[in-house]
Order: sequence, then structure tokens, then C-alpha cells
Amino acid sequence: MTPSPKPDPFPADSQRDVDAGAVFVLQSKGEWWHAGFHLTTAIVGPTILTLPYAFKGLGWGLGFICLTVMGMVTFYAYYLMSKVLDYCEKDGRRHIRFRELAADVLGSGWMFYFVIFIQTAINTGVGIGAILLAGECLQIMYSSLSPDGPLKLYEFIAMVTVVMIVLSQLPTFHSLRHINLASLFLSLGYTFIVVGACINAGLSKNAPSRDYSLESSGSARVFSAFTSISIIAAIFGNGILPEIQATLAPPATGKMVKGLLMCYTVIVLTFYPASVSGYWTFGNKSNSNIIKSLMPDEGPSLAPTWVLGLGVIFVLLQLFAIGLVYSQVAYEIMEKKSADVKQGMFSKRNLIPRLILRTLYMIFCGFMAAMLPFFGDINGVVGAIGFIPLDFVLPMLLYNMTYKPPKSSLTYWVNLSIIVVFTGAGLMGAFSSVRKLILDASKFKLFSSNVVD
Repeated sequence: MTPSPKPDPFPADSQRDVDAGAVFVLQSKGEWWHAGFHLTTAIVGPTILTLPYAFKGLGWGLGFICLTVMGMVTFYAYYLMSKVLDYCEKDGRRHIRFRELAADVLGSGWMFYFVIFIQTAINTGVGIGAILLAGECLQIMYSSLSPDGPLKLYEFIAMVTVVMIVLSQLPTFHSLRHINLASLFLSLGYTFIVVGACINAGLSKNAPSRDYSLESSGSARVFSAFTSISIIAAIFGNGILPEIQATLAPPATGKMVKGLLMCYTVIVLTFYPASVSGYWTFGNKSNSNIIKSLMPDEGPSLAPTWVLGLGVIFVLLQLFAIGLVYSQVAYEIMEKKSADVKQGMFSKRNLIPRLILRTLYMIFCGFMAAMLPFFGDINGVVGAIGFIPLDFVLPMLLYNMTYKPPKSSLTYWVNLSIIVVFTGAGLMGAFSSVRKLILDASKFKLFSSNVVD
């Protein structure tokens, strides 16, 4: 059923010309394959190396079911959101920000600030996680070359932060298209390396003993399951689809679906092999970074050092791209407030505030990564409080409010069911993830040199 047009409280086209965040950061010049590169970088990252760890809280059967259901639901959700964005564009209301789309369609001022809060939590959480994992990658390479070396994790995080400060000066989302194409190939590269290493380790004479049993306590099993669901939600989530669609040259109608198909092809090629091979080899001993499981603290390495080193380098390089992608919403908010659209993007008036603000943002993310080394736990919390509302609930609500399918239709009830189920899962996942975060807090000290699993 086609919805009737409604007055636009956010006249995007008329405001865009005086909006520096839109004109500079969310520049609309891209093609559908550029959107595919951005989406793939936002979703298919080194967090897939956490999937065996998520499986250990679910087991084989439930793990497969959750991975498949999450994939189907997120593809469906992103498809619906792209339809809503396409409709708004045809109606003369092209939205380039998630928060403005939600406030327009739902007609609620508080929704604008709710989405800003959730997106900020996601972007900052992923930025911290990316810097933390990149620092851990450097530490892994350093410890293999110099086992008794004096450098600590926070020093590697500082190195990564300096590189991110330099890269963060790329002015527009669209300017990341070539970096994100390289990111796509890097994700395929390290996935195939890790899958091959896990299979080789599982078949070797040093293969670890396999135990796929879940927690013995019923309550602990439930908490672990919801934490794992939150982690998988975080892995599938992105929370910035409207901003990615904003980079497409108008008209954007239909282009995003092609980008989604590209992205989910890569997802199938990476998520399932990484999950199966890692969990098959290590079972409930899977680490939150499966590469660390292949390099145990005790006993020989379960894969050739040069192979793992290559995989770690690929992961490290892609993390820079991920950190950049998830910083774009923060940058466009900064630029909207600080830049003067009447002057050039690289004018002294705009260049100096951009340099200062983006540098401060990266320093903040780096400081938090060094102070709180909770990579696996951060994924769970971000998934529950951020990705589940934005990627599993709001798209269905936005579609029902825009297209108004009859209450007797299958579409209406499928969307409503997804909203109810994932709202409940998000609440339980948030509780479980925060609980695990609190429990793990006793295992570390500030600026610890070890990432807590």
C-alpha cells in the first residue's frame, strides 16, 4: 500500500546547502558499489573473529540458528529502511541522517535525540573497540618477535591512535571509497587465513581437546546465551545506513539494495566459515579473538607464525578503515556546528577546527581503549544498547509508519513480531552484557596490558 505524502518538517534539500555536515562530510557523489564498500566495511570486520566465542555461549544448533536469523532479519531491516529513504526522496524529503529520518517519520522530537544518543554510543564504542583491537594486533606481532619486550598494550594503542589521527583528516565519507574497497578484500583475506589455520590446527597432532558443553548452571547458561546474541547483533549491525545512503549521487532510489546484496555476499563467505572452523577447533575454549586461540600462552603455536602474522596484518589494516567509517557521524555533527559552508572545505577557517576536533575525538577513543581493555564485552554491550534498537527495531517501525500496511497483512505482523522479539532480546542482552562487564571488571587494572575475554 502506497502511503500518502505528508508535510516535511525537515526540508532537507533547502537546508542542505547551508549545512556543512551535509555538504562536506556526507557529500553525495557515490555509486551503488561505493555504498557496498562502505556497508561491507561497517559490518564485515575483525569482529567476525569473535563468532566462535559467541558460539560457545549458544552451542552448535542455537549458534547456527541465531547467526542465520540475525542475517535474515538485518538484511530485511536494511532493505525496509532503504525503501523508506527512497520514498522520502521521491516525496522531496531526502534524509541523509538517521536521526532526522526517525524524527520525521515518527513525528516525535524526542526520537531525534534518542537516535543521536544511540548512534553516539555505537560510533564511540566501535571506535574504541577498533583502536583496542588494532593495538592488540601490534602487541601480538611484537610479542612473537620479542617475547620479553618492555612495551605494553597501552603503548601500542597510542601508536594506533596517532595513525588514526592522521587518517581522520580525510574530509568526506565518499573519500573513503578506495580504502573501503581494500577493506573488503582484507576481510576476505584474513577470514580465509584464519579458517585454514583453524582447520589445520584441528587436524594436527597438537589439536586442542574439544568440549562443546555449555555452562553447568541454568542461569549462567541463559546469561551467556543472551550475551552471545548481543555479540552477534553487534557483528551484524551498523547503525549508519542512512548516512551511507547519503553518499550516493541522486537519485539514490534502488541503489542501496545492490550495495546490500554485495555486502551480504561477503557476509556469507566470511561469517559461516569463521564460526564453524573456529568453534569446531576450540569449542568452549574459544577466545574472544580466535587468532589468540591459535597462539596459546602455553604450548606450541597451532599455525605457522608467518601465516598468523599475515592475518594479523590484514586485521590491523582493516581496523583503520572501520575506525574511519564509524567516525563519520561524529565528524558530520562536529562539522555542522563548527564549519562555514560558504567557505571552501580546505579553507583555513574550516581546516583548523576540523584538525583540532577530529584529533581530540581520536585521542578520547584511544584513551578509553587503553584504560578499558574489554574487547569482547564492549561488543556485547554495544550490540544490546545500540545495534538492536537501530537495526532490529526502528527499521520495521519506520516502514509500518511510512507505508502503513494493513493490520491484517503478513508484512505488518512480521514487522511487529520482529519489534517485540528483538526489544525483549535487547533488554535481556543489555542486562547480561553489563553483568559480564561488571564481573570482568575485577580481572583488570587501569591501562592493563591484557585484553579481558
